[in-house]
Amino acid sequence: MDISFIFTMHEGLPRQGPGSNECTKKAFFMLQNLPDRPEILDIGCGAGMQTIELAGICPNCHITAVDIHQPYLDDLDRKASAAGVGERITTVRASMDDLPFADAAFDVLWAESSIFIVGFEEGLRLWKRLLRPGGYLCLSEAVWFTDRPSPEAVAFWNDCYPAIRSVEETGAKAGHAGYEVVATFPLPGSVWWDHYYTPLLERLPALKVAAAGDPDAEALVAFSEREIAMHREHGSEYGYEFFILRSR
Repeated sequence: MDISFIFTMHEGLPRQGPGSNECTKKAFFMLQNLPDRPEILDIGCGAGMQTIELAGICPNCHITAVDIHQPYLDDLDRKASAAGVGERITTVRASMDDLPFADAAFDVLWAESSIFIVGFEEGLRLWKRLLRPGGYLCLSEAVWFTDRPSPEAVAFWNDCYPAIRSVEETGAKAGHAGYEVVATFPLPGSVWWDHYYTPLLERLPALKVAAAGDPDAEALVAFSEREIAMHREHGSEYGYEFFILRSR
């Protein structure tokens, strides 16, 4: 399937996945003993709401923000300049499974709603080399919030991300990959709607028109409708957990 239309679907949205500035801030303030001028790599940054928030709460940091879709990076550059933090954010177009940076180049890796693209275990493995000793990997990952999810929710996640596990199982995978689990916390249900599903719903009618006649694009729009309906009905069964991990 040609998935290029998925970028078009999400251009201009405040976020390209569930999250909030409050959750970004909460996670960042769990980090301890950072250097005076930390180097942060935001992986799969999208339009960069969390990037700009990080730059605001850590005024001495430098952030390298990476995404594969240049329009997202252009959007981030504009917003960062308007927020007065553009000089401390460098955007780089690159794939998260082939990051063009030296080993041990960063104190913090940040990945909100993005590691699923390469897979949780693969992301942990690929990115670990980028961290300095004792550096942090902060990420949000889809998890089950119940040990008895409904058949409908299981079928949905088997179609889109069968690697989803419980918080405990996900943390154990991080431990096996050489990270200490410093802390975790669940993202509230509102983060799915405020800056993500609600603005996406508003543009779905126009997206249906744009997708007409393109089977791949039509399938992506239909999947988004299914995803939103699934969360409306079964969102209490799953969600995102923020993991603050430290390299061992």
